[in-house]
Amino acid sequence: MNNGLQGWTAFAGAQIEQRESSGNKYVVAHKRKQAYDSVSQKINLQMGTHYTLSAWIQVTGKNVPVIATVKTSKGYNLAGAIFAESNCWSMLKGGLTADTSGPAELYFESNNTSADIWIDSVSLQPFTEKEWNSHQVQSIDKARKRKILVKAVDKEGKPIRSASISIVQKKSGFPIGSAITNHILKNKAYQQWFTSRFSVATFANEMKWYSTESVQGKENYADADSMLQFAKQNNISVRGHNVFWDDPNYQPSWVSALSPEKLKSAVQKRIQSVVTRYKGQLIHWDVNNENMHFSFYESKLGKDFSGWVFNEVNKIDPKVTLFLNDYNTIEEIRDSLVTPSKYVQKVKEIKSYPGNNGLTIGIGLESHFTNVPNIPYMRSTIDTLAATGSPVWITEIDVANQPKQAEYFEEVLREAHSHPKVEGIVMWTGWSPKGECYRICLVDTNFKNLRGGDVVDKLLHEWSSTQVSGITNQNGILEATLFHGHYDVTITHPTKKNNNFTHPMQVLPINQSKKTTTQLIQLSI
Repeated sequence: MNNGLQGWTAFAGAQIEQRESSGNKYVVAHKRKQAYDSVSQKINLQMGTHYTLSAWIQVTGKNVPVIATVKTSKGYNLAGAIFAESNCWSMLKGGLTADTSGPAELYFESNNTSADIWIDSVSLQPFTEKEWNSHQVQSIDKARKRKILVKAVDKEGKPIRSASISIVQKKSGFPIGSAITNHILKNKAYQQWFTSRFSVATFANEMKWYSTESVQGKENYADADSMLQFAKQNNISVRGHNVFWDDPNYQPSWVSALSPEKLKSAVQKRIQSVVTRYKGQLIHWDVNNENMHFSFYESKLGKDFSGWVFNEVNKIDPKVTLFLNDYNTIEEIRDSLVTPSKYVQKVKEIKSYPGNNGLTIGIGLESHFTNVPNIPYMRSTIDTLAATGSPVWITEIDVANQPKQAEYFEEVLREAHSHPKVEGIVMWTGWSPKGECYRICLVDTNFKNLRGGDVVDKLLHEWSSTQVSGITNQNGILEATLFHGHYDVTITHPTKKNNNFTHPMQVLPINQSKKTTTQLIQLSI
C-alpha cells in the first residue's frame, strides 16, 4: 500500500482513499451502500493453481464479518473470511483454487454497509499442484517421521557389526479412525475390517443423551459399554461423543418440555452419570456439540452454560481433553458463525469462565465437505486455529455425494494428514447392514471396498513404514527413517546360529524442548 492507490480501484459504488497512521499506509473503502461496495485489484489466474491469501483488515463501528471474494468470468469464489474488529488490525488468511484461467478481480465485502473497510498488506501467492503436493510430502517427512539409529550390542555393551536387522511396524503413531455403530458388536467381519485399519473410534450415536436416556430416569448404557469394551480389547482409543448436543432437534424427546429448573437438574444428573461412568477411559469428550451453531441450553440456562459445562466435566475427569466440536469452519467460508476468528473467540469465552483459565480446550473440526473442497482455505484456517496452541483434530471428515467424491475425499485427507498441527483424523463413515452411510461409504454390505475404501487403504499404506531390513555398520548401527509408531525389531547375530532376538521399539515425535531430531535406540543381543 506504499504506492498510494496504484493497482487499486473502487469496486461497485464505494469510494476509496489511501490513509496513513504512524507511518503505516492503508486503503479505505467508505460510503458503502451495498455489501460488495469495496476496493479491488485486477489479477490473472491460472486454472488449477492454488492461491494462498492473507490481508490485514480493520473496520469502523462494531465488529463485523468481512469476506475476501474473487470475481472471475465463471462467477464468484470466496477466498477467506474474518470477524473484523474496530481499532484493531486482524489478519484474514485464506485462499482458493482457480477454476478458470484469465482476468479476475479480488475485493473485500461486508453485509454491514455502515462499516468502512480498511485494508493493508495483501498477499496472493500462487502454487502449482506439483508445488503444493511437494510441500505436503515435505511436511509429512518433517512432522510424521523421524530418523532413528538402532544400535546392536552384546551383553558387555560392545557393538555388533554385520548383524541383520529387520524392522516391522505394528501400529501407527498417528491416530486415524472412523465412527462405528453398534452393528460392530455382533459382526465379526465388521470387527476384523475395522481393527485391521484403525486406532481410534467415535461412537456414532451410542453415547449421546438421546440414546442412553430416551425415557427420563431410565438409563441404558449397554451398547456404549459393550462398544467401549470391544475398543479396549483391540487397543483402540475412543473419543467421547458427546456429553450434550446444542441442536434443539437432537435432544431426548422429554427434555424440551422441562422448566429451566428441572432442565438444570437433568443436565447435572447427565454430567454425573456419563462422565463418571467413563472417567479415565476416553481420550476426548465433545462437551457441548455444535454450540457455535446452536444454543438450546444457553437459551434456557444462560449464556455461561458452555463455560460452566466444560468446568463441570473437567472437575470429574481432569485427564480427558475437552473439545469444542463444530462444522463448516474449514469446509464453508460462507458460514459466518464459525469463521476461524469466531472459533478462537469461543475458546477464549469458555476459558474466561471462572476456574477454566488453565483448561486445555481441543479444537474439533467436523469437516463435512458438501461442495468442492477449498484446499488452500483449509490449510490457512488450520494455521489460524493451531496458532492458539490448542490441540487440533479432524473429527468427522467426509465428502458429500458428487461426481468426484472419492477424489475430493483423498484431497482433504491428504491435506489434513500433512498439516503438522493436526493430531488425529476420524472419518464419519460408520457402517450399517443396509449399506447406509451418512455421506460416504468405505465398504459394501460384504465389506468389499468401495471407491472411498480404496482411497483410505491406499493412504493408510502410504502413511505407514514398510518392512525395513539392513546390516549394522562397524559401530553396530543401522540407520532408518520411519513413521512415528510402534515396531518390532528383530536382530540376528552375524556368527552365532539361532541367535536372534525380537524387541519392541517406539519411534517418537521429535522432542521440541530438547530439539533432538535423531532417536537412538540401543538393543542388546
